[in-house]
Amino acid sequence: MLGVYNYTVWMTYVAMIISFVGISYVLDGNFKAALLCLMASGVLDMFDGKVASTKKDRTDFQKGFGIQIDSMSDLICYGVLPAMIVYELGREGSRLKFGPLPPVHNIVTAICACYLLCALIRLAFFNVDEAERQKVTTEERHIYKGLPVTSIALIIPAIYDICSVVRRPFSEYVGAGILIVCGIAFISPFKLVKPNLLGKIVLICVGIAEIVALIVCC
Repeated sequence: MLGVYNYTVWMTYVAMIISFVGISYVLDGNFKAALLCLMASGVLDMFDGKVASTKKDRTDFQKGFGIQIDSMSDLICYGVLPAMIVYELGREGSRLKFGPLPPVHNIVTAICACYLLCALIRLAFFNVDEAERQKVTTEERHIYKGLPVTSIALIIPAIYDICSVVRRPFSEYVGAGILIVCGIAFISPFKLVKPNLLGKIVLICVGIAEIVALIVCC
């Protein structure tokens, strides 16, 4: 069969499948389950590179395939799924308030599309940049350019939890605002230090707190 199927890509494949399930939850109106899928994908993405690096006999083809498939999976996990969450929140909220979708929903739709485009551009840039970097060094990357798309897996659930705690709806306007800020950050040229092991543990603890809040408070 075409492709790579060893353990180095399993987490990437599972993350994509989980995100597709999350999209199906969005279409069913189960936003809490969709957010849990988004966060689960984020956890898997945090460790897939580290797992892949444990296989010392990977060929150049397998390494290149891993970079490409990871970004393609990320586009679904952190591009399509978050955009669908905000898009469907807008459709559901507008129907409840107004019946037929108002013209303002077209603006939300455009924002979702632009966010997805920003995620696509960032991922394509990362692939090219990483390929160029690996021609010079085999060391692990320590600096990111722009905000990694995976950050959305913590940001949207965090804002959703905050809205629930303060008893404010997580409306399409809130979601659209998040997508605007994150979309711009994806393609902005600032530098961001890649989290080390301690940083990843902190992020996991934040994620666990968000999951608990999502289940208990929302």
